[in-house]
This record gives sequence, C-alpha cells and structure tokens, in this order.
Amino acid sequence: MDINFNKNEDHNKLLLSELNKRLAKVKMGGGKARIEKLHSKGKLTARERINYLLDSKSKSIEIGAFAGEDMYSEHGGCPSGGVVVKIGYVKGKQCIVVANDATVKAGAWFPITGKKNLRAQEIAIENKLPIIYLVDSAGVYLPLQDEIFPDKEHFGRIFRNNAIMSSMGITQIAAVMGSCVAGGAYLPIMSDEALIVDKTGSIFLAGSYLVKAAIGESIDNETLGGATTHCEVSGVTDYKAKDDKDALDTIKNIIDKIGDYDKAGFNRSHSKKPKDNPQDIYGIIPKSRADQYDMYEIIKRLVDDSEFDEYKAGYGQTIITCYARIDGWAVGVVANQRKLVKTKGSKTKPKEMQFGGVIYNDSADKATRFIANCNQKKIPIVFLQDVTGFMVGSKSEHSGIIKDGAKMVNAVSNSVVPKFTVVIGNSYGAGNYAMCGKAYDPNLIFAWPSAELAVMSGNSAAKVLLQIEKASLEKQGEKFTKEKEDALYNKIKARYDNQVSPYYAAARIWTDAIIDPLDTRTWISMGIEAADHSPIKKPFNLGILQV
Repeated sequence: MDINFNKNEDHNKLLLSELNKRLAKVKMGGGKARIEKLHSKGKLTARERINYLLDSKSKSIEIGAFAGEDMYSEHGGCPSGGVVVKIGYVKGKQCIVVANDATVKAGAWFPITGKKNLRAQEIAIENKLPIIYLVDSAGVYLPLQDEIFPDKEHFGRIFRNNAIMSSMGITQIAAVMGSCVAGGAYLPIMSDEALIVDKTGSIFLAGSYLVKAAIGESIDNETLGGATTHCEVSGVTDYKAKDDKDALDTIKNIIDKIGDYDKAGFNRSHSKKPKDNPQDIYGIIPKSRADQYDMYEIIKRLVDDSEFDEYKAGYGQTIITCYARIDGWAVGVVANQRKLVKTKGSKTKPKEMQFGGVIYNDSADKATRFIANCNQKKIPIVFLQDVTGFMVGSKSEHSGIIKDGAKMVNAVSNSVVPKFTVVIGNSYGAGNYAMCGKAYDPNLIFAWPSAELAVMSGNSAAKVLLQIEKASLEKQGEKFTKEKEDALYNKIKARYDNQVSPYYAAARIWTDAIIDPLDTRTWISMGIEAADHSPIKKPFNLGILQV
C-alpha cells in the first residue's frame, strides 16, 4: 500500500472513532442519573426495551440516532430526538420499533421528535412493515408547542398516519409503558392492539391536576387512567402486563402469529462476501474531499464476490452504472466516478478530460437510461453519491446540460423501484438531487463519516460569500488588508463547514444515519428486504422529456 493509502486510512478511522464516541453519548439519552431513576421505578430504558423485544443476535439498523444533536441547547438538549427508532426482527419478522425515551424531558415531543416519528411511519407505510410503538411520553414539549402542534407535518399527522396504516392493513401494536397523555393518548388506541403496564402505565386526556382544575373532581392518576381502569372498566386497552418484560413478551407472541406478506419479488440468490477486502475502503476514500479516487474500487468492496456487469462502460464515464448483487439481492448501481477520465473522442468530437464527481451531458443521459432499465426489470437501485454537481460553462450550456440533467432528475423522481442512497463524500447542489437526495424519496438515505452535504463546498461557498461581503464593505468605504480578508474568509468557512458536516444533516434527519462504511451492505440488504413487503403497483412513466 502507498503512503496516501495509509494517510487516508488513519484519517477515516479517526472519523469512525469520532462517530462511535458520538453514538455512545447519544445512547446514554438523558444521562446516567435519569437512567437510574427510571430503573428505580422498575422500568427499562427505551433502548433496553427494544433490545429485549428484538430477536437476540439478529441484525438491526437504527434510524435517526443523531436527530436533534446540538439543536436545542437552550432547552437542555434532545438526544436522539427523545425517541429511538430501529428496524429489526421480532420472532423472525421484520418490524420497525418506535420507543419514547423517558430519560429525555420525560419523553416529551420536541419538533424533531415529531419529524423522526413521521419518518418511522413513512418507512412503515412505504414498505408495509409492522410497526410497534413503546409509549412513555409526557406529550408535546410546551415551550416549543408552536413548532410541533398545528401544521401539516406536526403532531396531528401521527394519528392521521395511524388511521391510514390501519386502512392499508399494516399491523400496529402499542404498549403503554409510562405516561400517555392528552392528544398522545390517541396513538396507542388507534393501533390494532394496545397493551398497558400495571402501575407504571397510564392513559388519559387530562391528568388528575388538570381534572381538578377543570371540573373540580379529585382523583388519583391510577384510578383515572391506570391499567386496571382501562383493561377492566373502560375497555380502552386490550392487555394488562405486570411489568415491561411481560408487555414485550406479549408483543412477541402477537407478532409470532402474523401471517406472511405479499412479496414484491425482488431477485435474490445466495449471498457472497466481496472478494476484495472491504476494510480497504478506509484507505481508498481520500482525506481531502477535493482529491480524486477510483469509485470502481469502492464498488468492488460493496458487492457480492466483487463482481458487477457494467452498462455503457465507455460512455459518460463520470457516472458508473452497473448491475450487481448485495447480500444476494440484485441491484443496479449508479455511482459518481471521482477519478479524472479522458474521453476517447472521434473525428467530430475531440478528446477531453472530464473531472471526477461532475455530471456531464453524456453521464446524465446514461444514468437516465440505466434507471429506466432498472425500473423495467424491477431491480432496486443503489446510488453512491460523491458529486460536486453538473458541469458548467458555455460548452455544457450549449450542449444542453440543463436538458440532460432534467431527464436524469425526471427518471429519479418517477422511479417506482426501491432506491437507496449512500452519501460517501460530496453531495453538492443539483448533484444531490440527480443522485437521489432526500427530496427524491429514497427508501433509506445514509452517510459515511466522510460525507458533506450542501449547495457547495465550504471552500467554494466561503470564496463566493467573501466576494459579496468584501464588495459590500468596500462600498461603505472600508479598506481591506490581506490579513483582514483572510480573517473574514476563515470566519465564513468555519461557519459553512459546520453546516456541511454529516452530523448537521443527520441532526435534521436529512439523512437516516451516519454509519461505518462496513455496515453499508447490511443497510442495503435490510432495506430491500423491507421493500419486498410492498409489491409495486404503479407503472414507471417518465412523462414528457426534451430530447
């Protein structure tokens, strides 16, 4: 291995170490003291509940672990958005589990909590996955109620989705394992079956203090809305559990008896590990986001047996399109080639160098055709993003780059097969869109620690903003020294660099997760398995295209 490989490897393993440190902190929720307080009440934490519920030694993936990171410091923070979401297996059946974290503001709903819950329901709806709610929440976080309560994508959308999923025949099971108050009380009761834990679970539209204030009635919370009340008097809940584990065991038994699902029929054969060592990925991905590298070497370390069949290999070389298998599943891969490539040229078209990571007219045309082919053959698509955008300049504009880019965006938008987006490196500007960014409904979108998401790089943005700010200040008569210009540039770049960080994106659920590159195969495989629950009914139609 050369010296650059070793430097890259050291850098990327440091990024991975930082990821693991941040994940460890997130998994502590509201902190050790609050966890101990929860245990003293005989309750498990949200993560302990999920771990007990899911089949032991089975694979699982976590959605939105970094939701809310550094977003609510003035309110004491909201680790993981105050809710834990995982896709895993219960009695061998793939499910999505949503568990309120009562160690974070008593499980209260921040704005990002609502967004994360809606993302979980979106995954369940899209894939027709059974969804299990482990409820332990004080309801809406009142200081931020205006950002979570009234809008279309706010708190009320959760219950609307409960109703929609019920009409679609998607199994919903809820266990009330702590507080469940006010509007939040509708979630478990709009599920197919509801459990409640004796002495620790409670459901009511208004607690005892509010009841006293509103109508003058004196009553304790247990009598008002405890397990005995709702299982023996009101009939609101279906099962009474003696403790958390008893409730979770009951859920396991319910899930165990669910019938099989209709399959979409995506092609799968026996899984094979890559021949080329996936660990090499750490040495291949460059330390600098501006450096070139060969995306073929990444693909070889992600696909079964390191084998793939390339489509239009010699054409549009800044995008690689190929068929392969990942964990046995047939996939189409659309990947940005980050290596400088030289076109062959012809009598009418001279040779030229094309920059890696840039989408040119021919590469956009090729990708459009390939996406259409995958839809025709019912093959899920994996997008490997490391894109700086579309090519600019008079030559590209005169060749119709906007038209060719629009065709690619059209194909991605209308694709009906499952789509999975892996943000490996750069994800800038319209390149993010064409390569199936979050706005284009990928089934799952996740990033490596090396990722950056923004309109443009921190360096480019800082240069543009510096010119604007410098011109504005000079108009006001202010003179610029080299030192002053450098200081302003560094200030702008530092601010922008923070916003292009993968953690900034993950905190806002622009991506579902930041993962170790070695976990990529698991995410794609579990994602396709989830999508296989939902047969494709909509035909693929590109609509009107300029040719």
